Amino acid sequence: MPKISLTAIVKHCDQLLRTKEAGDYDGAVNGLQAGNSGAVTRIAAAVDASLATVKLAIVAKADLMVVHHGLFWSPSHPWTGKKYELLRLLVENNLAVYSSHLPLDAHPRLGNNAQLCAALSLKNLRPFFVSHGQTIGFQTRAKISRAELAAKLERATGAKPRIIPGGGEICQRIGVVTGGAGGDLKLAVDEGVDTFITGEGPHWTFALAEELGLNVFYGGHYATETFGVKALASHLSKKFKLPWTFVDHPTGL
Repeated sequence: MPKISLTAIVKHCDQLLRTKEAGDYDGAVNGLQAGNSGAVTRIAAAVDASLATVKLAIVAKADLMVVHHGLFWSPSHPWTGKKYELLRLLVENNLAVYSSHLPLDAHPRLGNNAQLCAALSLKNLRPFFVSHGQTIGFQTRAKISRAELAAKLERATGAKPRIIPGGGEICQRIGVVTGGAGGDLKLAVDEGVDTFITGEGPHWTFALAEELGLNVFYGGHYATETFGVKALASHLSKKFKLPWTFVDHPTGL
């Protein structure tokens, strides 16, 4: 079984994803979040770093987890209860954690948004939706009915989307930002789209979408963000000749 230096993999990911330059939320802490003894033999990809996904990664015999939502969104102290159990499992099972949030959303080839656009057969993509000093999504011109686009989104994610039919029946300018961008409908409209595909949004966005004349597709925060970690793990597998697996722990949200 091949063993690859954890340092080499982290260095490659940091360069590939522009980890150090990218802006993000404070809790993202992009990059290597937990080390191991220094070598990697198998990669597990997961949307979230949680006690449940750590256990699944251990069952898969991984020594590196690549995740989109890392360990530090909420206070990471004190190390008691479930937090202690998670920390203990990471250490005892020599499991490293590498997290990439907005850098992975924004990547033009491996990112959640690029991968979802490819799954929806959207082409001629242009940068869209500024967050923390960089564009993280994509938009394109198309001519597709709401119903057909909804069916494509469901096929791509495996989850039935929630639709706010605030705009026209025919979608002509589509913007894609995976995850939790539903609170920023005004920003999407200001960039000229009539249809916005994201993961989730609050209740009040229904009335706002109608007011703005915007079609909104909520494909699920989890479901729209499985793409990036899979693509990144697959890329690392090819580059470093390592096996990888996706550990699926859907939230339904």
